[in-house]
Amino acid sequence: MGAAYSSCSCGGSSTTITNTTLPHSFPNTTCFTHCPTANSKITSFTPKSKSCPFLFNPTAELLKSHFRKLAKFTTLDKAAAGAPSSASSFSLRCCSRVAEEMVGETQNEDFVKKPSFDPHSIDQELVENMAYEALVWSSLHGLIVGDRNSQTSGKVPGVGMVHAPFALLPMPFPESHWKQACEATPIFNQLIDRVSLDGNFLQDSLSRTKKVDAFTSRLLDIHSKMLEADKKEDIRLGLHRLDYMLDEQSKLLLQIELNTISSSFPGLSCLVTELHRMLLRQFRKHLLLEPEKVPPNNAVNGFAEALAKAWIEYNNPRAVIMVVVQPEERNIGGEAVAVIYFRAGYAPTDYPSELEWRARLMMEQSSAIKCPSISYQLAGTKKIQQELAKPGVIERFLENKDDIAKLRKCFAGLWSLDDLHTIQDAIERPGLYVMKPQREGGGNNIYGDNVKETLLRLQQAGNEEDAAYILMQRIFPSLTPAILMRDGVSHKDQTISELGVYAAYLRNKTKVIMNDNCGYLMRTKVSSSNEGGVAAGFAVLDSIYLV
Repeated sequence: MGAAYSSCSCGGSSTTITNTTLPHSFPNTTCFTHCPTANSKITSFTPKSKSCPFLFNPTAELLKSHFRKLAKFTTLDKAAAGAPSSASSFSLRCCSRVAEEMVGETQNEDFVKKPSFDPHSIDQELVENMAYEALVWSSLHGLIVGDRNSQTSGKVPGVGMVHAPFALLPMPFPESHWKQACEATPIFNQLIDRVSLDGNFLQDSLSRTKKVDAFTSRLLDIHSKMLEADKKEDIRLGLHRLDYMLDEQSKLLLQIELNTISSSFPGLSCLVTELHRMLLRQFRKHLLLEPEKVPPNNAVNGFAEALAKAWIEYNNPRAVIMVVVQPEERNIGGEAVAVIYFRAGYAPTDYPSELEWRARLMMEQSSAIKCPSISYQLAGTKKIQQELAKPGVIERFLENKDDIAKLRKCFAGLWSLDDLHTIQDAIERPGLYVMKPQREGGGNNIYGDNVKETLLRLQQAGNEEDAAYILMQRIFPSLTPAILMRDGVSHKDQTISELGVYAAYLRNKTKVIMNDNCGYLMRTKVSSSNEGGVAAGFAVLDSIYLV
């Protein structure tokens, strides 16, 4: 999140789960069926057919195949209220490379390297030509989502679709900072895993927050039950996204947040990267840009590989992967569950009654691999991020001094609301800070004069409500001209961007099976907006051009 963005683009309608008396091993029916209403129910039933886009017996290729199918059902309806893209955002490269073959290659043409140009100065006829080619490519390759203005979107396959919002050209990004983010990724993976193992640290750090934040309190209650039961999780799986902004004044790449649950857009981000490479090849003589300067993006394959490897480690060929989703998605089954992947469960609206909390506890108590486990989810909270930024705390979990230095270099200023000096400064200069609650999904942060008003209100109240928030240094990235595409129309504006690096971590007991940098997500938005959700309509998908 941070200065301008809400990282997960999440929120969503409430649901009700029935049939929460299943055994912990999930041998019986665990079927989540969603109705397209605001308060839809999730019920259980036995499917007549084994075919299902959300519950399957996977291999890596089978996972990818299903994710291709899911791509067709990404909708923006609930995103308008802050919801994330659904599990269908795991769209893969689909169709053939017919479009690329049609446009031809111009790799042998001469060009000027590292040109300096303003996208706003590009001839309008060229912009229209590029936009047309981009829209054709998006249709052929699955860079599409459901149209929120269509009543049949997400209900009838192939109906009510529109291209995902994207930037027409990639965003310039320093290669040195790109390498820095990539090098930090496996270290952050290890840090998250070790923090998740320290139950006392999680409970103590969030103890004040628990008193005033009901949602965090319920998560901590589940975590406490796991600690009391001394339940061991030998296999630990994390699919993360680490978000950064490049601060213009300090020239530092600073971390906005780390996401440990429902890290959105790995599939669509890969497609935008391919789209930009195609445009730079086709219009090479006009743009004077090198397609090779757009880094490859393997996020969706990396996530699919991690899920498949976790399934293999579970060592039950008949077991399946279950995806927990929000309303208007469907999930059916009747098999033992090897891996539970949460595309929901990060917001209070995902738990409208006690049934959902009982279901979450049941899943946590099961033998299935959770992605994330309750401890991983807590390790990704804003309060834990702030605690780790304190002097000496990160050394509790990591020994290598070089690794520690690499992470600390990324830390922005983070403070709890018991730091009176910082609070006073934030009241006097609210524009330099962002207030963050313990929430994922975007639209929750507080900016500008609202920071001052909220802090003064909390001071006057004199209770412990301030424990529900942290303060973060507001990051001011440089303004960059860009051409944004939404609903088939190009729009020129001054923009700022946020880089997200996808990461996968899998460990079985002491053996680390996977600790990889999988790919990236670049989100670009108009500079005048504080919010930055892609699906919510504030930002567009982008890629990076190394300079």
